[in-house]
Order: sequence, then structure tokens, then C-alpha cells
Amino acid sequence: MSVLVVGNGGREHAIALALSRDPAVSAVHVAPGNPGTAAVATNHPVDANSGSAVAELAGRLAVDLVVVGPEAPLVAGVCDAVRAAGIACFGPSGAAARLEGSKEFAKDVMAAAGVPTADSVACSSADEVRAALEKFGAPYVVKDDGLAAGKGVIVTDDLQAAVDHAAQCGRVVIEDYLDGPEVSLFAICDGSTVLPMQPAQDFKRVGDGDAGPNTGGMGAYTPLPWAPDDLVQTVLDTVLQPTVDELARRGSPFVGLLYAGLALTSRGIRVVEFNVRFGDPETQPLLRKLDTPLGQLLYAAATGKLAGHPPLRWKPGAAVGVVLASEGYPQKPITGRRITGLEQLAAPAFHAGTADRDGLVSAGGRVLTVVGLGDDLAAARDQAYAEIAKIKLDGSFYRRDIARAAAEGAISSYRNGSEES
Repeated sequence: MSVLVVGNGGREHAIALALSRDPAVSAVHVAPGNPGTAAVATNHPVDANSGSAVAELAGRLAVDLVVVGPEAPLVAGVCDAVRAAGIACFGPSGAAARLEGSKEFAKDVMAAAGVPTADSVACSSADEVRAALEKFGAPYVVKDDGLAAGKGVIVTDDLQAAVDHAAQCGRVVIEDYLDGPEVSLFAICDGSTVLPMQPAQDFKRVGDGDAGPNTGGMGAYTPLPWAPDDLVQTVLDTVLQPTVDELARRGSPFVGLLYAGLALTSRGIRVVEFNVRFGDPETQPLLRKLDTPLGQLLYAAATGKLAGHPPLRWKPGAAVGVVLASEGYPQKPITGRRITGLEQLAAPAFHAGTADRDGLVSAGGRVLTVVGLGDDLAAARDQAYAEIAKIKLDGSFYRRDIARAAAEGAISSYRNGSEES
């Protein structure tokens, strides 16, 4: 089969590479793609947020499957247009994508499905914000109700900072703070059947030791040696399946990747957020570890045939992904600088914010993600950091503590562990 991947980031590069290694996939196209995807697929220009443009391109290429990567096209209903053109599509409808497009909608779905999450209040005025912040107290958690590219959340002990963040967002959801380490659990869904992947953990804050503002993600690793053995089954039973069942009951069956961001709190598992697509940067290490052919898996989901799909297979060992970021990220990243050293890498570097301008240059805040593999997290970390050190980009930086605490056994339990050394 031939596949079209929609998007231009590190997630789409990782998806395209995995698809290219599926023996059932004869051709991989990416639109609009980036210099990294050009090495493993054929890039095509497209307005990724236009359903008609994506459907027209898919028809012209005569692909068998479209995989929509980023959240904005999903919320815009691009998958609806592709399916209306008679082409199988991996990604939720615009209605189901509201699970990520609106925090308030997600809370409503969770309440109806009995999914455990933090208590919350939706606010649209300054007075409502103040009252909610006083109700929940510090640490204050304020979330933009809509899409914000991973940067719409603030967690702070500073009341004024919380108020200011809410004012910048407009409508927000303010919720109770959840303690405990966070886990990302992805699941492949076909509207009724849910097939969970291996859990991962990502690092949202920009600096070592979780210092600084939230970002789209500075790195991730899998598996989680400290997580309870029954974590995946518990989340499937109490979070993922009930959510998919509730959306089906509402007439918006969820087809695609359901991402549960979880807090393993002292009171049990709680949902921090839902995303409706492969998360970046967790996708990069997860797909490096996945042994199941990706194209056949996504096609089974897109055509409602997951129930007959065998369990997912995983390569042994661990994977650690580290993000190289531009100077000034996340506030004001400086772009357009030359990138060198990639030809020396023995591990994949997934392009997220790059461009070809008579040579490779930075074109975004998060530039590249390097993924190391090893027999365990320590070995995977060693490879990732040895490889990322070979890349030269003036002013760039990366966190140096990705997966360190887990590799050192410093996360002792899901109830009181934290990613600290």
C-alpha cells in the first residue's frame, strides 16, 4: 500500500521512517514534510489545515491510507474530508478531535465516562479566574481551553503569574494540582477496539530539573522500569476504553491515536489531558522501539479491523529521545542558523524545525530529536547524548537529565516518585 503522512515535524519524520520499514508499504509521501522526511519519503506541498487540499492530494497520489499527524488539521476536520473522498484515514473526525481542541469538552466526556481526573472549573472572565484560583489554591494550574502547541499550561505558586496567563488565553480551565510523576500512554483506536502502546514519559519544562516554562517537550523515554506492572491494563480499563465508548455513544467514534497524559498520584491514576494524535517527542522513541509493522497497524485501525490485529510487539531494551532546541526557545527562538554534524550520527535525528536553504538551517524552536537505543535506559541515554553532542548549531541547547533519574533507579514508586536526581 501507499501512505500519505500529513505534517512537517519530528513526529511525522518518525512516522514516515517507520512506515518506510513496513514490508507492506510500497510508497511513503509526506505533505508538506521537511528535509528529514525527504530522505525517507516523497515530500509534497500542501495546506495541511485544508481538508479539500489534503483530500485532493491523496486522490491525485492514489494512496491507500492517509495519516494526519498534527492537532490543528485534526481539529479542523481534515480527516472528515479525506474519508468523504473514499480514502482510509488514520485520525479522528473533527467532532472527536474536540477531545484535544477543548479542555472543557474533554472534562465533560471524562465526567460522563467516569474517567478519573482533576476537579476543574471553566472560566471566561477575570472574576471567575480569581474565584477558581482561590478555590483550588497553590500550586495553581491554568490551561488554555483551546490548542496552544504544548505551551498553553502554567503550573505555578505565583498567583499573579496564574492570573496573567489566564488573561492571555481567554477561556481557560483551572484545576486542582495533581501530584506524582506523569506518564504518556498512547493507544491505537478504530472506534471501538483500543490497542494500548508501551508507556513513555516526556519532559515538558525547558531546563534541567524541570526548571523554566513549559515547552512542546524536551525529550522522552520508554519503557518505564519504575511503573507498576498493571499500569497499562488499569489505564485501558479505567481511562482509554471508557473514553472511546463514550465518544461512540455520542456519535463521534474515535479512530486514530488517543494519547492519555496521566498523573500517577497518591490518590491513584488521574488524567491530566487528552491529545488526539501521536505526541512529540514521545513518538520518536516509541516508534524506534515498536517491532509491529506500523503501516499495517494504522490501516487496520483506519478500516475498523483492530479487533483481529495481533498484540503489539516491541524490540527489547530502551529508547531515549533528546531534543535540540534553538537559542531563545520557547519564548523567542532564533532561527536561520546553520546545522552541521548530522552526517556523523550513528543514531537517527528526527527533524522538527529545519529547512534547506543552500544547506540545513534551523527553522523552529525545537529543531531535532536524537534517539538513542540500548539494552537499558543507561545505555540508551549514553548513545543519545553522545550523538546529540556531534550536532553543531550556534546557541542551541538541550536538557541533560532526560531519563536520568529512571536510569539511576531514583524513581522508587508511582505514588511518590518524581523525575529528580
